[in-house]
Amino acid sequence: MPISKTDFVRGLQCEKMLWLDAHAPELKIIPPEVQARLDAGNEFGDKAMGIFGAFTETTAYREDGRLNYSQMIADTTSLLAQKTPVICEAAFTWYGNFCAADILRKTGEGYAVYEVKNTWRVREEFIADLGFQRLILRKCGVRITGSYLILRGDEPPEGLPPDACGKTAEILTHEGTTYRVADVTKEARAAEQIAYNRIFELGKLKRKDACMPCVSIGEHCQKPYPCWYYGHCSASQKEE
Repeated sequence: MPISKTDFVRGLQCEKMLWLDAHAPELKIIPPEVQARLDAGNEFGDKAMGIFGAFTETTAYREDGRLNYSQMIADTTSLLAQKTPVICEAAFTWYGNFCAADILRKTGEGYAVYEVKNTWRVREEFIADLGFQRLILRKCGVRITGSYLILRGDEPPEGLPPDACGKTAEILTHEGTTYRVADVTKEARAAEQIAYNRIFELGKLKRKDACMPCVSIGEHCQKPYPCWYYGHCSASQKEE
């Protein structure tokens, strides 16, 4: 079964998590503070769309309120053919696997891909996300000229390691918000190979006949993200 970039990152954290996403999503419990962070991240991403000036967004919805992936992919294909300078939520599919790049920016004969994160740190899971996107985009024929993270550019909290913001390519300000752009092209290129090695393996977990992976509770339940199924897995393990 095909997967999305969210599926991929969650599957890397815990295969059982991805299986539960596909087969028992009703068991998830998202704490209010986590939902608030997710909402803040979406808002941060929306504001960052204009960081490079005028842009075209492909986001489209079906009548039932769900994302219209087919329309987004068709619109992205058309915008690429027109050599549109900046495309937001650019959508691609390869063997059914799907990703929507936060920002694609025309650079020379190709496009730079940007992932927006409402934090100060360059983290491994962000690199994995970009690696997955690079794989899908390149398989769809997009020439990628660079891979970047757009992070918060304000002062980080006290105690954050001085190197947590990674290699800085640019400091940009848009509508009163400062952003830090980290060049992670080398790291994302390496992560692309990992994505290629794991994409179909993780996709099998979504099949109807897939058996639930046997994964015990451990550090992965909280890193890099607190698992929404922790209560369920914890209770099940105690019963055993």
